[in-house]
Amino acid sequence: MDRLKLSYEHVSEYVTVVTLAGELDVYEAPALRQLLVDLLNHARWFLVLDMSAVDYMDSTGNGVVVGGLKRVRAHDGMMALVVPHERILKIYRITGLSKVFPIFDTVDRAVEFLGRELGAHG
Repeated sequence: MDRLKLSYEHVSEYVTVVTLAGELDVYEAPALRQLLVDLLNHARWFLVLDMSAVDYMDSTGNGVVVGGLKRVRAHDGMMALVVPHERILKIYRITGLSKVFPIFDTVDRAVEFLGRELGAHG
């Protein structure tokens, strides 16, 4: 039984929103890793990870998110996170990753940010 539900939507020619719901842990993290690799293999290098419905995340799940950022950066892409709830946001603050990832409270704001970044670089 999957405890993590993943879906994605191409919201523009360049930006893809990946929605995560449930638990992002050592058991479920490989599914996210595979989805990110698949998206990158299809030149989807500007990603929003919507973590609004993530109930729990362990270090393995966090590692997959960081690994995804490294992969998109290798293609001059960007990744923004949507983390509106304190229980997950706290992980990013404690680890210092809130300085590495652009973090937003809504998907719309994250998509707008990536759109502006694309415009600035394109």
